[in-house]
Amino acid sequence: MTDLEADLRKAVRGEVGFDVTSRALVTMDASNYRRVPLGVVAPRDADDVAAVLEVCRTHGVPVVPRGGGTSIAGQATGTGVVLDFTRHMNRVLALDAEARTAVVQPGLVLDRLQDAAAPHGLRFGPDPSTHSRCTLGGMIGNNSCGSHSVAWGTTADSVAELDVVTARGQRLRLGQEWAGAPTGLRELVDGELARLRTGFPELPRRISGYALDALLPEHRADVARSFCGSEGTLGVLTEAVVRLVEAPRARALAVLGYADEGAAAEAAAGLLVHRPLTVEGMAADLVPTAAALPRGGAWLFVETGGSSEREARARAEEIVRAADVLDALVVTDPAGQRALWRIREDASGTATRMPDGSEAWPGWEDCAVPPQRLGAYLRDFRGLLVSHGLKGTPYGHFGDGCIHVRIDFDLLTGPGIARFRRFSEELADLVAAHGGSLSGEHGDGQARAELLPRMYGEEMVALFERAKGIWDPDDLLNPGMLVRPAPLDTDLRFSVLPREPVEVAFGYPADGGDFSAAVRRCVGVAKCRTTSATGSAVMCPSFRATGEEAHSTRGRARLLHEMLAGEAGGLVTDGWRSEEVREALDLCLSCKGCRTDCPVGVDMATYKAEFLHHHYAGRRRPAAHHSMGRLPVWLRGVDRMRAAAVVNALASVRPLAAVAKRLGGIAPERRIPKVATETFSRWWGRRKARGAGGDPVILWPDTFTEHLSPSVGQAAVRVLEAAGLRVVLPPTVHLEKAPVGDGRTVALDPVSLLRGRGRVCCGLTYVSTGQLDRARTVLRRTLDLMAPVLETSAPVVVLEPSCAAALRTDLPELLHDDPRAAQLASRVLTFAEALEQLAPGWRPPALNRQVAGQTHCHQHAVLGDLAERRLREAAGLTGDLAGGCCGLAGNFGFEKGHFEVSRACAEDQLLPSVRQAPEDAVVLADGFSCRTQLEQLAGVRGRHLAEVLAEALRSGEGADAEGGP
Repeated sequence: MTDLEADLRKAVRGEVGFDVTSRALVTMDASNYRRVPLGVVAPRDADDVAAVLEVCRTHGVPVVPRGGGTSIAGQATGTGVVLDFTRHMNRVLALDAEARTAVVQPGLVLDRLQDAAAPHGLRFGPDPSTHSRCTLGGMIGNNSCGSHSVAWGTTADSVAELDVVTARGQRLRLGQEWAGAPTGLRELVDGELARLRTGFPELPRRISGYALDALLPEHRADVARSFCGSEGTLGVLTEAVVRLVEAPRARALAVLGYADEGAAAEAAAGLLVHRPLTVEGMAADLVPTAAALPRGGAWLFVETGGSSEREARARAEEIVRAADVLDALVVTDPAGQRALWRIREDASGTATRMPDGSEAWPGWEDCAVPPQRLGAYLRDFRGLLVSHGLKGTPYGHFGDGCIHVRIDFDLLTGPGIARFRRFSEELADLVAAHGGSLSGEHGDGQARAELLPRMYGEEMVALFERAKGIWDPDDLLNPGMLVRPAPLDTDLRFSVLPREPVEVAFGYPADGGDFSAAVRRCVGVAKCRTTSATGSAVMCPSFRATGEEAHSTRGRARLLHEMLAGEAGGLVTDGWRSEEVREALDLCLSCKGCRTDCPVGVDMATYKAEFLHHHYAGRRRPAAHHSMGRLPVWLRGVDRMRAAAVVNALASVRPLAAVAKRLGGIAPERRIPKVATETFSRWWGRRKARGAGGDPVILWPDTFTEHLSPSVGQAAVRVLEAAGLRVVLPPTVHLEKAPVGDGRTVALDPVSLLRGRGRVCCGLTYVSTGQLDRARTVLRRTLDLMAPVLETSAPVVVLEPSCAAALRTDLPELLHDDPRAAQLASRVLTFAEALEQLAPGWRPPALNRQVAGQTHCHQHAVLGDLAERRLREAAGLTGDLAGGCCGLAGNFGFEKGHFEVSRACAEDQLLPSVRQAPEDAVVLADGFSCRTQLEQLAGVRGRHLAEVLAEALRSGEGADAEGGP
C-alpha cells in the first residue's frame, strides 16, 4: 500500500480504491482520451472531499471530480485521484415547490431530480440526451444544456447557489454580488472590465473558457454562474441550489421534413419567434429507418407546450404552417413522442458508426455559432470535411446553433492523428470566423482547450490563467484542462491497443473480425448506467441490481480495453487469464440487451463468451460449466435411460439435492427443475399425423422444449396445425436427401445408418459458458443434420427465444466460415412470425384478457417482438409486457453466488408487473428461464403464448378461428 493510499484510508470514511479494477473503470470518459489514475475515492460528504484535497495537496497529487463519466472532451479523466460522487453524494436534499428550488448533491443523476420535481408540476430545465445517467455535478462542471435550451437555457441559467471546497480546503458558498468569491477575484475583474465586456461572443451556446463575464456588475457579479463550466478546475462542488421551471401540462412534437440538413439549418432560426420548447435537427444518416418520420432527408424536431393537448397541438400546427417543409408530422401521444425522441437521443451513439460501418469519433462534438449563421457555417464545415477527406453527419440543437458531429478520424496511425490535429486547428479558425464557440455544450476539456487562443486571443486566455491561479494556486484540480492544456493529440485512448487483430473464435462481422474494434465500440455514453429501464428496454440488468460500474456494460468494456492494452500500458497485464476481467464479467447475465439498447451495439454477451473461451483454455472449468453448460448431454442421457422419474424423485430429497447442487456449482437457494417423463419428440413419435398438406414447417425441438417443457411444443403443434400448416421435426440422422411423405419417413442408406442418430442443437449452453470449441462441434453436427432441409425452402420455427437468438446470431458469427450457418440463421422464425408469415389469413381465438409478464431479453435484443405484439392484439390479449431481464438468464441464475443478483433483476420489472396485474390476467413468459423464475420466486405459472392459444382452441373459444388460411 502506498503512502498516499494509506493516508487517504485514514482520512476519509468513503471507499478508497487503488486496485486494478477501480482504476480501470475511470481511465476514460466518453471522449477520445485515456489517462490512468493512481486511485479512486467515493466521498461520503463534504468533509471527505476536504480530507481528500488535503491529503492530495500534501502529496502533490492532482484531483479530478467525476460524475457519470459521460463527458466528451476528456475532462472526467486524470492521472491523480478521481473523486466518484455517484456512489454516496447522489441525493435530492430538499425541494421547495413554492420557491421552485431544489438542493442537490453533485452525484445526483438528472432523471432522479426530474422524478422528484414531477409531482409538483416542475422540472429542471436543461436535459442533455444522457439525462438518465449524467449527474448534476457534471452538468454544472460542463454547463450542460440539452434539447430544451431554447426555452430554459443552460445549466448556469438554473443555478442559484453552489457549495464549493477549494484546493486549499476553503469552503465557499457561491452566489450573486460576489458571494463566496475567493480573495483576489474581484480585483482581477475590476482591472479587466473593458476586456470582459467586449471579449466574449454573443450567442446562446457559448460554453468555452471561463465565464468571467458573469462577474460583471451588470450581471450582479454572479460567482455561482461564473463557476459553471469550469470543468472541475477551480473548486470541488459538494452541494447546489438549483432553480426549477414549470413543466408544460401537455406537449406536442412537430417533426418537419426537409430535403437536406442545410435546408433544415436555414429554417431553424426562423422558428424561434414561435417560442418552441425545442428545435432539434438531424439527417437521414443517423436514422436506422425513417419509416416513422415524414418524408425528407433531414428533420427538425420542434416541441411545443400548452395547458392542454389541444393547445400544444395548435402551437405545433402553427409552426408547421409557418415552416417551408417537404412533409410534416404532429404527434401528441406521449408514447409516440418518446419513440421519436429516442431516435434523436441515441444519435450520440449511432453517430459513432458511419453508414458504411467505419468508426467515427468525438472531438468536435458541439461547436456553436449564432443560429442565424448555422446554414452558412454548415456549408463551410462540410467543405472543410471534404478538403481533409473526412466524413461526419451533423445533428443537434439547430435552434441554438449548436452542432454535434462525430467524424471518421483515423486515430490509430501517425498520419491519421496528424490530420486530426490539422483539421482541429482549421475548424477552430472556422468557428471563430463565424463568431462561434468551440464548445456549445460539453466543455473544452483536452479536446479543445489548446485551441482557445484561436477563439479568444492570447490575452483573454492569459486572463483565464490568472483566474485559475486565484482559485487553485497549486494547480491541483484537473490540471491540463482549460488553461495550460495538454495537447489535443496526446493521451488518445486507442494508442495502447494492439495494431494487429487478436486471434478470436467469433467472426465479429460488423467489426471486420477485429476484437479490438468490437471493444472500441464502447465510447462511454453510458446508457447502460440507467437506474431504471423504460418500456421494453433490457440493458443493463446487473448494473441496476448492483449499482456498480464494474457490472455495467461500459465498465466491462473498460476492463477489456485495459486487457487488450496489456503490456503496452494497460492496467490489466495478464491478458485472457485476468481475474479482474473474469470477476467483472461474472455478473453479466448474457441477456444481450446491450446488443440492441446500446446506441453503438456493444454485445457484451458475445465478448463474455469469447473471454471465457480463452480464460479457461487448458484449465479446469467451474463445475457449473459442466453441469449446465453440458445440459443437453445430461438430459439426453436421462431420456435414453428413461430415468426422468428417478431423477425427479432423487431431486425432491433435500439432502440428495443439496449434494447434487454443491457438486454441480448450483445455487443452494434454487430448486432443480423437473425433467419431463415424456419428451416432446417421444410424444411426437406416438402421435397420429395431422395438419394440411403442402410444404413442411420445421419445428425445432430445443433442449428446453424437448426435455423440460414439452407442453410448449405440443401446444405449438396444435396451433400451427390449426392454422393450416404441416409441421415436421428436423432429421435425426445424416441424410443424403430430404425426408419424404409426412416428414416421419426417411430414406436411409447404409452410410446414413453408420453415421448414427443425433439431435439438432443451437449450442446455446456451450456458448453462454464459453465452451466455444464444443459449441462449434455441436453446431457443425447440427448443420450436417439440417443439410437436406437447407436444400429446400422450409422455414424453421423455434419456440424458445434464447435458442432462436442463438441460431440467428451466435451460429453465423461462430461458424462464419461455413455458408450453411448463415443459411440456417436466415430460416429461423419465432412462433408468432411463423403464423404471421406462413398463415396470414388465420385468426387466433379471441381471449379478451389482459396480459402480464415480460418480453424475453433475447427476444427484445435479437429477434424483435412486433409479430408477437400483433398476434396478442389479434387474440384480444391487451396490455404491454415488461422489459428488463428475468434474472435467471439460462445458467446465470442457477450458478452458485448469483442468486441475490438474479432475484434483484427479477424484482426490477418482472415480479412487480405480475404482482400488479389483475387476478385473471394471462401471465406470458415465452422463455423457460422466465417461467422458472416466476415459479420459483413468485409461485406463479407463466405460459408460452402457444400454450395460451392452444388452450383457447381446446376449450372452444373462437372455434371458428381454427380453420386454415
